Amino acid sequence: MRDPSNAKKCRVCNHLKEKATPVINKLEPTNEPGQKLRRARERLGLRYRDVEEASQRIAFRHRNDEFSIGLSRLADIENKGTVPSLYRLYSLCAIYRLDVRDVMTWYGVDLAQLPSDAASVPLSQTHSLSFGQPVLPDKSLPLDLDSSVDLARTSFLSRHIQRWGPVSAGLLAGLDLRRQRYGFIGTEDWSMYPILAPGSFVQIDDTKRKIVSEGWADEFERPIYFLEHRAGFRCCWVSEIDGFVVAHSHTASQTAPELFRVSEVDVIGQVVGVAMRFDQGKRRHTGS
Repeated sequence: MRDPSNAKKCRVCNHLKEKATPVINKLEPTNEPGQKLRRARERLGLRYRDVEEASQRIAFRHRNDEFSIGLSRLADIENKGTVPSLYRLYSLCAIYRLDVRDVMTWYGVDLAQLPSDAASVPLSQTHSLSFGQPVLPDKSLPLDLDSSVDLARTSFLSRHIQRWGPVSAGLLAGLDLRRQRYGFIGTEDWSMYPILAPGSFVQIDDTKRKIVSEGWADEFERPIYFLEHRAGFRCCWVSEIDGFVVAHSHTASQTAPELFRVSEVDVIGQVVGVAMRFDQGKRRHTGS
């Protein structure tokens, strides 16, 4: 026979277990970007209808209906996590007086990561870099330097590099984004090796576009120019002969010179700085 006292104990234990088990409320996932946009709208005292009419004015100015935001679409953006299109995001930022870069970070797109993401995708062809100051108010470099580092002196920066992050323009006053441009030597471009190795990052002064034909003592002093032509870019020595521009490679590269008509090539500027690795020769000899 079953012991009534044991049955009573079991009922008591089950009751205690039910009381001890926490009740988990299954909350709906939050729509943080949409909520931030809603709060921005409410701070300005704007109704859905106000936003719709404002976006229609922007669409009319640009002659593009993509800038217009309907009532139902705005409700979905705020309440259902719908990601606005590029045009609607622009309209919302214009109406709410928001920085589009900040709003893009709400959706997980950080424009400060654009250069480092580009660097993670190497390209074999030499090309220019078009990441300008409007995208990066602070330079984004692989540096997080402590106050003991003097950038005017030679330093072993690997001991100080901690992570990828923004570096204040004050620390890198030598980089003038208004006067300088930047280029990348393709990972398979050996035309200026060993002076410029493949994968080098070059700084270009676009105020120095006039081709200099004399005045250097050796190849290291000879000006190197960054050229754009119909098929791409070249980083090389340059000379002019009878209305033609000659792109000269380093003799050690065994790359033949290229001849362009003056109208076929644009001298972007003179290379004034370079960051590169010194172990590329081994990769070339081994074919790796």
